[in-house]
Amino acid sequence: MINKYIDHTLLKADAVESEIKKLVDEAVKYNFYSVCVNGAFVKTVKNYNENIKITAVIGFPLGAMTTESKVFEAKNCVINGADEIDMVINISALKDRKYDYVENEINKIKNEIGDKILKVIIETSLLTDEEKVKACELAVKAKADFVKTSTGFSTAGATVYDVKLMKNAVKGKAKVKAAGGIHTFKEAKAMIDAGASRLGTSSSIDILNGETNG
Repeated sequence: MINKYIDHTLLKADAVESEIKKLVDEAVKYNFYSVCVNGAFVKTVKNYNENIKITAVIGFPLGAMTTESKVFEAKNCVINGADEIDMVINISALKDRKYDYVENEINKIKNEIGDKILKVIIETSLLTDEEKVKACELAVKAKADFVKTSTGFSTAGATVYDVKLMKNAVKGKAKVKAAGGIHTFKEAKAMIDAGASRLGTSSSIDILNGETNG
């Protein structure tokens, strides 16, 4: 079943507490892998259902915060109950070829969260293929668990092409999460077939319905 691939996601700026609780209820009902929320809602989710897996986004959505602020944010989310951290790299630093900076930032966050899962969002729509590959290589060197295509808040989301490119770049040393613009079962299955081990989507129930009816 495709449900166990899905981080059931609600990251919009105007989300209210009742919507977050509905997200949790849906995740339980449909047995999704986790819920993915902004940091301010981690404690809300944990208090509402202590058994649900929680993914929290860090440095979201631009990645342009200082390393120190991202490290603190990640630590705070874990303290509040997050099981997994999805961080946005410093895209400017990558494009300026400040590779030590990018790797060091990822590694500091990973060290801070210990055995919690770290997914590294590289925002593929803003990168060349060479930059995408380099970002994946840096994430692997920094001991990240996943590389992730997109925030869903930039110029485009996940593509099959990028998932395949990233899968090849990590060489089995990390997994791939596809996120952004995945709305149907057909799209979701294509991402999995291309090599994604996890999907981030707010269209989770539509995707499941597509699997059932397909």
